[in-house]
Amino acid sequence: MSASIFIARLIGPVMLVTGLAVLMKSRDLRAIGEEFLDSRALMFLGGLITMPAGLSIVLTHNIWTADWRIIVTLFGWLLTIAGAIRIVAPPFLIAGGRAFVRHPAMGLIAGGLWTAMGLIFCFFGYLN
Repeated sequence: MSASIFIARLIGPVMLVTGLAVLMKSRDLRAIGEEFLDSRALMFLGGLITMPAGLSIVLTHNIWTADWRIIVTLFGWLLTIAGAIRIVAPPFLIAGGRAFVRHPAMGLIAGGLWTAMGLIFCFFGYLN
């Protein structure tokens, strides 16, 4: 099994379940988002989890081709950068994060995006 397939199979179901949870429980997730943004410790810990997860994808899958595999690579880089920002400069994320969490359509936007990405990863990981 290629690294692309493995990572898509790993990420796809997690993103799909997360997206569905956000869509079904957007009010609860809004409160969780507020709590996360209020906690420097959680922000730092989130970075310590997110950055190595992204780096592990980038180190095993830094593939820049004009097909679906670039989504895996971009996702890895996005996680790496987001994790680093959470560790080094959390105030950069807090203002934007608060505006997004308080937006009435947050659940629909975030849940829809995560569900769609989960479906894409599952498609390429399991059905392609």
